[in-house]
Amino acid sequence: MNNRFIRFLSGTAASLLAALLVTGCASAPPESSSAAPADGSSVTKTAVRVQTIKGPTGIGMVHLMDAQEKGTAGNDYTFAVASSPDEISAKILNNEVDIAAAPTNLAAVLYNKTGGQVTMLAVNTLGVLHILENGDTIQTAADLKGKTIYSTGQGANPEYVLRHILQKNGIDPDQDVKIEFVQENEELAALMDSGKAAVAMVPEPTATTVLAKNTSIRRALDMTAEWDKVADGKLMMGCVIVRNEFLKNHPDAVRTFMTDYEASVKAASDIDTTAALCETAGIIPKAAVAKQAIPGCNLTFTAGETMKTQINGYFAVLFAANPKSLGGKLPDDAFYYTGA
Repeated sequence: MNNRFIRFLSGTAASLLAALLVTGCASAPPESSSAAPADGSSVTKTAVRVQTIKGPTGIGMVHLMDAQEKGTAGNDYTFAVASSPDEISAKILNNEVDIAAAPTNLAAVLYNKTGGQVTMLAVNTLGVLHILENGDTIQTAADLKGKTIYSTGQGANPEYVLRHILQKNGIDPDQDVKIEFVQENEELAALMDSGKAAVAMVPEPTATTVLAKNTSIRRALDMTAEWDKVADGKLMMGCVIVRNEFLKNHPDAVRTFMTDYEASVKAASDIDTTAALCETAGIIPKAAVAKQAIPGCNLTFTAGETMKTQINGYFAVLFAANPKSLGGKLPDDAFYYTGA
């Protein structure tokens, strides 16, 4: 959930709709292919173009990417890895990918701004935000009172999450703390490492990088756990979405993807293997960093009615803070995949 995404959210609906106008010129999806099982028969697999993204939201995909390489995946997948959410939105709108990993509120923005042309298949990541402290004074969220907290994400999800947790713990975000926003996670890491910032809210995997560089800094609070204490529903920040045209034309392939992807997310519990695959796929640059970061990324596979019920509280907080963060309105029930 970086600042380039903030700029995307502040963009106009016209830029999204303009992208829709070029879909007729977009590249056609690859054709289905046939695989030969051990008995010599031929099994046709549907070609599926998948866009994942660097960072926590992409981690759950790496075992599926590995299965594709080994020829054991249920569909014939091609994968691309985006550096930012902006790339995902453009490729979805231009019919360049069929399924994509994305921030949950970007999914809602795309749904609302395109008249319902995407569907949320499953949530893959809960919160990835952590309070780091150079010291030992913060044991609970209430201990943040009186602190100066550095963070990225002004006017976007990180700010809204932080303010909500502070308010629910009896802390006025405008009076009882000082929140200093910076532009990039790298700047946040440098401030912590230099000692200029004593307290910061940092996302994974940047949090792991900071902790590795400076042993006097500790992980004081997991903001996902703090959210669970005070909010309705779950802090659901990452998901996978599908273009509705693809869903309509290839429902069986989407069901197969869901089976494959759930298995991939579950396989991520093997942290050593997952970390190595993250480096291979370019999701996290170094396996050593990935190994330490994965536990703090709160990976999940949550779908169906559970997904819809648990994400409503998070979307309600975002909408109350800034309706534009969801594309102007809360998504309706048609946004959520039911498997039908």
